[in-house]
Amino acid sequence: MKFPLAVAGMALCAVSYASAQTFAGSAALDAATEQAIRDGLIPGAVIIIGHDGKIVHRKAYGARALVPARETATLDTIYDVASLTKVVATTPAIMKLYEQGKLMIDDPVTKYLPEFQGGKSNITIRNLLTHYSGLRPDLDIDPAWAGYETGIRKALTDKPAGPPGQNFVYSDINFELVGEVVRRVSGKPLDQFAREQIFEPLGMLETTFKPAAALMARIAPTEVDASTGKPLRGVVHDPTARYMGGVAGHAGVFSTADDLARYAQAMLDMRFFAPATIALFTSPASPPDHPIRRGLGWDIDSPYSSNRGDIFPRGVSYGHTGFTGPALWIDPASKSFVVIMTNRVHPKGGRSINEWRRTVATIAASGLGLGPKNDHVMTGLDVLAQARFAPFEGHQLGLITNQTGIDRQGRRNVDVMLAAGVKVAAIFTPEHGITGREDRPDIGDTRDQTTGLPVRSLYNNGRYRLTPEMLRGLDALVFDIQDVGARFYTYSCTMLYALEEAAKAKLPFYVLDRPNPVTGLHVEGPMLDTNLQSFVGCYDLPVRHGLTLGELATMANAERNWNADLHVVKMQNWERSDWFDSTALPWIDPSPNMRSLNAATLYPGLALIESSKNYSVGRGTDAPFEQIGAEWVRGVELAEFLNARYIPGVRVYPTHLNATTEGVRFVISDRDQFDSIRLGLEVAYALHKLYPGKIDFELSKQLIGNRKVIDALKAGDDPRVIEQGLMNDIAAFMNRRRPFLLY
Repeated sequence: MKFPLAVAGMALCAVSYASAQTFAGSAALDAATEQAIRDGLIPGAVIIIGHDGKIVHRKAYGARALVPARETATLDTIYDVASLTKVVATTPAIMKLYEQGKLMIDDPVTKYLPEFQGGKSNITIRNLLTHYSGLRPDLDIDPAWAGYETGIRKALTDKPAGPPGQNFVYSDINFELVGEVVRRVSGKPLDQFAREQIFEPLGMLETTFKPAAALMARIAPTEVDASTGKPLRGVVHDPTARYMGGVAGHAGVFSTADDLARYAQAMLDMRFFAPATIALFTSPASPPDHPIRRGLGWDIDSPYSSNRGDIFPRGVSYGHTGFTGPALWIDPASKSFVVIMTNRVHPKGGRSINEWRRTVATIAASGLGLGPKNDHVMTGLDVLAQARFAPFEGHQLGLITNQTGIDRQGRRNVDVMLAAGVKVAAIFTPEHGITGREDRPDIGDTRDQTTGLPVRSLYNNGRYRLTPEMLRGLDALVFDIQDVGARFYTYSCTMLYALEEAAKAKLPFYVLDRPNPVTGLHVEGPMLDTNLQSFVGCYDLPVRHGLTLGELATMANAERNWNADLHVVKMQNWERSDWFDSTALPWIDPSPNMRSLNAATLYPGLALIESSKNYSVGRGTDAPFEQIGAEWVRGVELAEFLNARYIPGVRVYPTHLNATTEGVRFVISDRDQFDSIRLGLEVAYALHKLYPGKIDFELSKQLIGNRKVIDALKAGDDPRVIEQGLMNDIAAFMNRRRPFLLY
């Protein structure tokens, strides 16, 4: 059975129904929901779970009405979605206008609503969409008033409770104003624009403001209206939206679970909106210094996102809830969504259902096979070893590797290959040599002590590339090295240089893929400028790119038109949300000063300005890249300054790097919330402010890699402002990398 999203013959995407028996979580969902009904939390519900283009669970539970008579909930029940209006109607309307070039997210609201706050407000569209405007949560509804224009006039003149960009205050006033922006810019009321531009094109034919009388029998009622003694039915529950005539940017939409599933699938398919638009609106867009993360309209990680559950990843999945009970959560990483439709406020107000919605999402994700498994991740080496290295039969191989090229049992790749009969003719090594212990620029050629094979250095006084003489007699090249996920960690450029030379020589190139140890989800700028490329940044990436080396090779080979005969041997059981310590793989220090996953997590930020003179990132100490210092630093002073900046996910403590050098040490408190580049920018800002002239940013220009960021740091700009300015570049990169993701 098909679940089409189409209009006028144009198929946008399609969701097919899978057998309910294929979804492992159905029984648990049934039990949790039936218990919620017995406990009186909800009268009933409709739940849909989608995964990989298929509906794997679609079921109605309990009743849609209890008074004046009980009515059984059906799959086609229409619910008042309350604040889901914000992301089902108002946000996509803004997305369409943005794509049409009719508004910009960082424009002041007064550009579109000139009378807002007397024309003097500096609140932006972004502030409204992220709930950082400083406006109050709601308009006053007592004494009663009526009319859309009256409501908008009240919103336009409501006095902010605080300055924009400072505090998160979930505010319906924000979206009443956004809805009015849609009306002014498009020339059409929000309900008409949403119907013509969103609902009808997506086939959401039962999604509407002010539902028609013909639909009334299928509408789930909400709370009993004290003035009539009857439940509200087909009339919006939210009193402000009701005063405004049923059409407002914050509430008023009625819909079915099937229609919301169509919408969720359209967001996952990225065909209705441009992928770059979806990336922009569903990426964190709230102030970088605040632990509450909101997208543009969408919730990502806030006190309101309990419906994400305990498994769907933070930071990349997104959704929203509605006061009357419905919830929507979408996870692009697993191509999944959860739709919950219910009317918890019927008949007398209802209790909190946050824990039940959390449970539903957790069961859904678990039933889809997501969540922490501490799986036995198999690297590309392990996968090939299982196959007895069949692709290498009869080939003379050149193996690019170092001490990290081991299998799950800790055996070296070259030893495992030779034992399997693979002909390895030569070993090529990156920076730090075959043992990973060298820390000098002139690593010469040698021989492997165990096998006697020649070991040729690709890090010898500025020589980083394979030469034709090195490739003579080889039939293929194999790359097997553990990276740390940062642009300026040189193993990635060693690989890319080798891939380019393999393309020239028409040699097959195999990448035995390994995990990005700091996950494949976290992506942090700045992007690398072309004129700042070097061996510590040879490809236009953000500092923390979230790619495996196999994905990076695939991307570079396509984008640079090398046309190499590239073969990526994929891992098994690795997911993008996995940190290295959830893989059950042995940790081998990738380089002399990269001694832990904690260091690898801090490294992208703390190494940003490492090239400055008379400044240490802890190399040679007991905790390199976990502490910084200099003879001119005062540890207590610097720690107090950085902690006062409230950098998410990390705390800072004074320390001594040695007897004469003070500094600070960093302890990650929440690695999923932690932004390493934000920390790096904050450290640079603090050193520049507290110790003027001590840091020379130009010396680290190839590490920072971005002229705008270098100039901003030299000017003493606030790191929060700098990071905010990187968001569009990151959204564009996320869109750019998407076709090359292998996991």
